[in-house]
Amino acid sequence: MSSPVTTAIGRLIRRFWLPAMLAGGLALFLGSGAHRFVSWEAIALHYGQITFYAEANLVVAALGFGLLYAVAVAFSLPIALPLTLTGGAVFGWLAVGLVLVGATAGAGVVFIAARTAFADLARRRVGPFMARLEDGFNRDAFSYLLALRLIPAAPFWVINIVPALTRMPFRSYLAATFIGIAPGTAVFVSVGRGLDHVLAAGRTPDLEILGSPAILGPLVALGLLALMPIVWKRIRARRERDMS
Repeated sequence: MSSPVTTAIGRLIRRFWLPAMLAGGLALFLGSGAHRFVSWEAIALHYGQITFYAEANLVVAALGFGLLYAVAVAFSLPIALPLTLTGGAVFGWLAVGLVLVGATAGAGVVFIAARTAFADLARRRVGPFMARLEDGFNRDAFSYLLALRLIPAAPFWVINIVPALTRMPFRSYLAATFIGIAPGTAVFVSVGRGLDHVLAAGRTPDLEILGSPAILGPLVALGLLALMPIVWKRIRARRERDMS
C-alpha cells in the first residue's frame, strides 16, 4: 500500500504535469532565444527555402505547419501572428484550415491544463467575481466565448484560460473557438497572401494595416452581433419580470 505522502505526490503530479510542461516550454522558448527564428527578419531571409520545401513536400509541410501552430498556441508562444501571415504567404487559402485546426487544438490543451490545475483554486480565491463570470458563461457560454473570439480585445491565451475556470463544456469551447477565430484567420491569411512578393524579395513587411479600421471594424461588428442572443435573452427576461 502506498503512503499518504506518496499518494499526495501522485495527485500533485497528475494535476500539475501539463500546466508545468506548458509553462516550462514557454520559458525555454523565450530563454533559449528560439523566438529569433520566427522573427520577420529570419522569415524573410529563409523565405525562398521555406517555399521551395513547401512546394516539393506540400502534405508534410502543411501537417508540420498545423502541428507547429498547435504547439505555439498550447505553449502560449507569442508567434501566432507571424505564423498566420507566413502561412498565408506560403500555403495560400489552405492556411485558413491549417490555422483553425492547429489553433483550436492548442487552445483545447490550454483549456484542459487550466481546468485540471486551477479551476477549484480560482473559485475559492476569486469568490464573487468568479461567481458572476461563471454565471454569465453558464447562461450562454457559446455566445460569450464566440464574441470574445471574434473581437480581438484580449490576448488569445487569456481567452483560452477564462472559460476553463467556469463550467463551460469542453465541446462548446472547441466549437466556439473554431467558429469564432475563423473570420479573423481568413482576414490575416488574406493579408499574408499579399506579403509573398515582399518576403520573396527579402524585405520585412509593414504590418500597420492590421490595426486599421478596415481590418478590425468587421471583426468587432461580428463580435457585437454574437452578443445579440445574450442581450435579447436579458431583455426578454426583464420584460417577463415586469409583467409578473
